[in-house]
Amino acid sequence: MTTAPTTGAQTAAVPEAEAVRKALSSTPRPPLPSPLSAALTFGWRGMLKVKHVPEQLLDVTITPVMFTLMFTYLFGGAISGSTAEYLQYILPGILVMSVLFTTVYSGIALNTDLTKGVVDRFRSLPIWRPAPLLGALLGDSVRYAIAGTVILVLGVILGYDPPGGYDGMVAALALVVVFSFGLSWVFTTLGLLLRSPNAVMNAGFMGIFPLTFLSNVFVDPRTLPAALEWFVEVNPVTQLVDASRGLMEGNASAGDIGLALAIAAALTAIFLPITTRLYRKA
Repeated sequence: MTTAPTTGAQTAAVPEAEAVRKALSSTPRPPLPSPLSAALTFGWRGMLKVKHVPEQLLDVTITPVMFTLMFTYLFGGAISGSTAEYLQYILPGILVMSVLFTTVYSGIALNTDLTKGVVDRFRSLPIWRPAPLLGALLGDSVRYAIAGTVILVLGVILGYDPPGGYDGMVAALALVVVFSFGLSWVFTTLGLLLRSPNAVMNAGFMGIFPLTFLSNVFVDPRTLPAALEWFVEVNPVTQLVDASRGLMEGNASAGDIGLALAIAAALTAIFLPITTRLYRKA
């Protein structure tokens, strides 16, 4: 008594389901994106965010200009006797400091995506899981390059004469961008551990300020007290400034450059797996 109506309904549903299936799959499904393609897509997403909100470029354009002008003309006469001479010393350091400050925003942007639910949407996509993280940092690397270029162009306008030539300036900028890429993984880890973008910003700058100011960015460490000189010498930022200054002055040593690259590689090797693990659980 109950079998006949059920069979009839099932028979009527089969053509309807077939029609829906044909309507939805009239064309072959696109292949899944490769890891490289997915990462580049998310890198392009970072560029599009800048396009739609150009105010995001203020930290890589206005801030470096402020740092360069302020520190050169504030300390130049007192430390070196003239701003022109001090500019020759401080410009590589300002390049390093300004770009490293920008890395904090990588963690802030990731935390913002997390709090808005964007990360949940990305994790539902059939893509290589680390692609959103890697792509975001690739996009941020472009921002680092912009910040560094602004400083170098301004330095030349102010009178900086690169003893190592313009090739040395480009090599120093490339080294700083590579180092910043490694350091960014530290702040993406913070972006996944802390609860709000403000917390990431506060924690990030609390760490980056002492590392940059207690380095050889502004003064020769040999003029400092012994204990402070020791800290400055072992500070990783000092190693990066030494390598960058050497490239721009044309007397870089392979040891300084290799040490800076090794620090960047170590930061990536340690914090990339931690960030990826936290991202899966976020």
